[in-house]
Amino acid sequence: MSRLKYLFVYTIPITVYIAFTKEGIWTFLPLIVFFGFVPLVELLVPPDRENMDKKLADDEKNRKIYDYILYGTLPLQVGFLVYFFFIIQATPYGSLEYVGRITAMGFMCGVIGINVGHELGHRHARWEQFLGEILLLTSLNTHFLPYHNAGHHRNVATPEDSATARKNELLFVYWFRSHFGSYIEAWQLENKRLKTEGLPWFSFQNRMVVYTLANITVLGMVYFIFGTFVLIGFLGATIFGIVLLETVNYIEHYGLLRKKNEQGRYEAVRHHHSWNSDHPIGRTLLFNLSRHSDHHYNGSKKYQVLKSHEKSPQMPTGYPGMMILAVLQPLWFWVMNKKLEKFQ
Repeated sequence: MSRLKYLFVYTIPITVYIAFTKEGIWTFLPLIVFFGFVPLVELLVPPDRENMDKKLADDEKNRKIYDYILYGTLPLQVGFLVYFFFIIQATPYGSLEYVGRITAMGFMCGVIGINVGHELGHRHARWEQFLGEILLLTSLNTHFLPYHNAGHHRNVATPEDSATARKNELLFVYWFRSHFGSYIEAWQLENKRLKTEGLPWFSFQNRMVVYTLANITVLGMVYFIFGTFVLIGFLGATIFGIVLLETVNYIEHYGLLRKKNEQGRYEAVRHHHSWNSDHPIGRTLLFNLSRHSDHHYNGSKKYQVLKSHEKSPQMPTGYPGMMILAVLQPLWFWVMNKKLEKFQ
């Protein structure tokens, strides 16, 4: 059962299907469930900080069931995206259902498209990375991989990192700074890599060139096959998914900074440079993403064996609840700035 709990992510397509086939408030069911019901439950359920012992972790990290759960999200994500094109085409433009179904697909783009794409993008096997790229393409967020792996993991908890939120930084401002800053840095990282290898930046060896062409191709196909209104709906869903990602980024490292030594170099990334949550529902839904300190300590570590650490700063509740708190900015600053004082 401890392995099968990660199947909880498959409840998302169920709620999205209901949103696609029902009307009225039902079209917002994914948001109602995962930003309404789940945060309420996590306020009542205590965090689970239990870790696997070393022997069990060594066994579990190679269990294929955990990988199959990830792989299974790919056909669902692609299938639901195609289904979304047909559904939104038949939905009156600008109606309540139009907005609700866009947010439903956007929620899938954020939690499955981007988050599972992130997990697979850290894998060593190129074919697994390719699966991650397809998932990220469904959210038009393919630049995430070169920036996240080579930029964010290197510069996290420093002013040089676009995805590290500053203390008292407004969430709305952060969305733009993080997204467009990481996009620019993804180009810079790829150009630098190719220059080191003696290759021209404008080539198919440059992932950002390939990703850009892939994004344009997808947008062009949606426009020519389904038309303007569906394209607008698709863009709305991808933007919503990206906003979810950036809100998660905001809460993960808010206000935490690494210190510089006498030589002007930043200290190594430690467990106290990321905010963590051990609340079980959010952990399971996001494949242990909320055990974020251990992920940054070892980026290639598989999600099922990530550990909780006593020295990691702890969030008051799970990721869904913390995302709601982040939107309520005055309350966020009041709660988190107090907790931040212990780590400055």
